[in-house]
Amino acid sequence: MSAKIIDGKALAATVRGKVADHVTRLTADHGITPGLAVVLVGEDPASQVYVRSKGKQTIEAGMKSVEHKLDADTSEADLLAVVAELNADPTIHGILVQLPLPKHLNEDLVINAIDPAKDVDGFHISNVGLLATGQKSMVPCTPLGCLMMLREHHGSLSGLNAVVIGRSNIVGKPMAQLLLGDSCTVTIAHSRTKDLPEVVRRADIVVAAVGRPEMVPGDWIAPGATVIDVGINRIERDGKNRLVGDVDFESAAAVAGAITPVPGGVGPMTIACLLANTLTACCRSNGLPEPEGLTA
Repeated sequence: MSAKIIDGKALAATVRGKVADHVTRLTADHGITPGLAVVLVGEDPASQVYVRSKGKQTIEAGMKSVEHKLDADTSEADLLAVVAELNADPTIHGILVQLPLPKHLNEDLVINAIDPAKDVDGFHISNVGLLATGQKSMVPCTPLGCLMMLREHHGSLSGLNAVVIGRSNIVGKPMAQLLLGDSCTVTIAHSRTKDLPEVVRRADIVVAAVGRPEMVPGDWIAPGATVIDVGINRIERDGKNRLVGDVDFESAAAVAGAITPVPGGVGPMTIACLLANTLTACCRSNGLPEPEGLTA
């Protein structure tokens, strides 16, 4: 293996440290404590683990953490009422409704009911439009974390060829917008892309976000390219459950210049960027300077 491992755990710890330091100063100088509210509907085990981790890290960063746990059969009207209550609460600066929601609830309706200024997931249609037009917005956490890792490794991304594999609203599309904002030449590839391996081989940067285990083999990767693997897939191998990415790590690491592992790559950065977004939202709502190095 020749590739440098991009350590998401280490960078996430640095980001959380910067957030905590800024929160300490914010509270001491202005008497303001950023507040993050997470709404969980139902008892999805993965969501419960994720919400617990978010709450723990929010408190460790010196922020206010609020959790609303609702029954799986909660009505849309009751969920929207909780969102409206949080929109109106001046001590809450970030609102996150944990996805996926039970099937009887309209995710788009619920997301777009969140105050865009408090939409720390960056999924509200207003934030999507602002990002797409290069204006100040709340940026989705996972793409923001990927961008931070790329900037940390490369410094300037200007002029680099980037291929984003995947066109989801959560990762693929906003990732492409962020890379464009840093002056990359960006291609969005997907299942209908003709000669996908050749398209990927032209990239200096590959961001894989398709949700298919080890779909991208090493012979798709150009020598020296940087690979950001967003995928988290649970598979069974040799009688054991394992987490793997969308990239075949061993073969890709043999040719790439740098690569993120799974786990320990993009995942830790997602929650760190959620904290950063909450801090940014708090500063904006109070007319204070935004924290440096924690935004797009």
